Amino acid sequence: MPTRRERKTIAKNRSARHEYFIEETYECGVALTGTEVKSLRERACQITDTFALIRGGECWLVGVHIHPYSHGTIFNRDPERRRKLLLHRKEIDHLDEKLRTRGYALVPLELYFDANGRVKLLLGLGRGKKLYDKREDMAKRDMQREIERALKERYR
Repeated sequence: MPTRRERKTIAKNRSARHEYFIEETYECGVALTGTEVKSLRERACQITDTFALIRGGECWLVGVHIHPYSHGTIFNRDPERRRKLLLHRKEIDHLDEKLRTRGYALVPLELYFDANGRVKLLLGLGRGKKLYDKREDMAKRDMQREIERALKERYR
């Protein structure tokens, strides 16, 4: 029986869940050129300072840096160019309606190859955290770590 291929992570935005309350997530495709896909296969890209926006009824990814392909020629594109995100019309309309509400942002969470070898982006609809929310999350994480440490010591 053939094994199902798992998704291969290219890049993660680890600071996104620290900066935002992620309420909904969407899996979307990314419109890339051939040399960009080859570049993603050979080395990682950077998505920490990226965001998505909706202009003219289309969703765009801004600020992602995909390194130029090492064996590319004139077909290498600008590493910082805006890339189109592939979403259904209903999803784009829903996200556009949510983004008009103050405090919401589209944050890329993870870029990966799916089981079919296509580049996908996990996009999160997030609401910005305040400083006290971040402190509260850090306190909860520290408390959970202490509890796990104590339980580990107890069962030794």
